Amino acid sequence: MTIKRISTPLTKEKVKNLKAGDSVYLSGTIYTGRDAAHARLVDTVNRGEELPFDMKDAIIYYVGPSPAKPGKPIGSAGPTTSYRMDDLTVPLLEKGLTGMIGKGLRNQKVIDGMKKEGAVYFAAIGGAAALIANAIKKAEIIAYEDLGPEAVRKLEVEDFPAIVVIDQEGNNLYETEREKYAQSEEE
Repeated sequence: MTIKRISTPLTKEKVKNLKAGDSVYLSGTIYTGRDAAHARLVDTVNRGEELPFDMKDAIIYYVGPSPAKPGKPIGSAGPTTSYRMDDLTVPLLEKGLTGMIGKGLRNQKVIDGMKKEGAVYFAAIGGAAALIANAIKKAEIIAYEDLGPEAVRKLEVEDFPAIVVIDQEGNNLYETEREKYAQSEEE
């Protein structure tokens, strides 16, 4: 299996080269945000105000990390369930967001938005929070500090492991792999 190494920013050109099923190591800057932060980000967009970071070619990781141990930039940092952000995702895609990292299914509205705007959805490995934290070299809160673990953080990552689950064409591993499994059960 080939692993693709991707450095941020996640440009539209890089997005075009990612296909559902690709294993990737991400390096560079990514941002964190869960439902409470997404609600504030979308409110900011709706008010026509400036976002706390540039969404263009950015990646948001759906995580609420645990507190950092002494000498570490972050605590355990496993993915949270992505569907909780579904109703708040399309406005951010329209602002240039090109990558999302989480776990679980996305609704059709998000997938259609990804196809229209040219974005991908990565799955991080649930249950591997400590391993993922090792890929995070620096973490700093940049917005909504009052949200605690759900504050928006700017992360510097090196070889952050992920899998492209839904690509910009709408190919979806959650669907294709279920179909393959069902066919193998029938044989």
